[in-house]
Amino acid sequence: MLQIPGGRDEALSKQSISIMALIGVPIIEHGDDVADAILKALETSNIQPLDGDLVIIAHTIVSKSEGRVVHGDEVSVSGRARKIAEQNGFDPVQVELALRESKEVIRSEGALITETKIGLVCNFSGVDRSNAPEDSYILLPEDPDWSARNILRKLIDATSVKLGIVIADTQGRPWRKGSVNLAIGSAGINAFKHNRGKQDLYGRTLKRSTVCQVDELAASAEPLMGQADEGVPVVIIRGYEYEDGSESSRGIPRPKSEDLFR
Repeated sequence: MLQIPGGRDEALSKQSISIMALIGVPIIEHGDDVADAILKALETSNIQPLDGDLVIIAHTIVSKSEGRVVHGDEVSVSGRARKIAEQNGFDPVQVELALRESKEVIRSEGALITETKIGLVCNFSGVDRSNAPEDSYILLPEDPDWSARNILRKLIDATSVKLGIVIADTQGRPWRKGSVNLAIGSAGINAFKHNRGKQDLYGRTLKRSTVCQVDELAASAEPLMGQADEGVPVVIIRGYEYEDGSESSRGIPRPKSEDLFR
């Protein structure tokens, strides 16, 4: 468990956030119930869900449960995909799947940057081989916000406590090196935290300040989730104050009119 104090007092308080790895979530297969797996892991880990807990979930287990895993032998590679792969030294099957999952190819030289059907701008449409079965590829969930709402409903029905869900994926950034966890789906928590109208340390009123809090929460879970064989696809965050609302992760990507890189 990571404990991040927000004040001088090291004890858990309103100024502290705890981040707990949920141990015992099994390897998820197509058709498995992610919410049920989380509930069983909570029980075996002796973690009692509390009002306000946030459940951060690696998209891989959601994708696997929803059948978003494709074996390489099942993929017929198009001429376009083969050309992009040969020009860049890419895996042609991964390129083909990325093209199928995209609604626009933004760049295909040196990197394959696409806009996915749900509006994410990312490398290879999020298609990845990490933590996938042998010779297979994991696609992003078709509708991560829907997946988050579905899991949230089942968890609340079973626990009767207020919870929030964030489905996370690891993505790169065009202006900084290295990858970070980002939110691709959420439910039970507003995607953004708005600070407009609040005062800074010197009494000045903030005219604009919007924080993508679900991205922050996804990134904070990554040190426990890891990227390799850590086997921690679910993390519980406790002590973070948030509000529910209508802002979902689908509204995070900037529209083209505001995108400085296109």
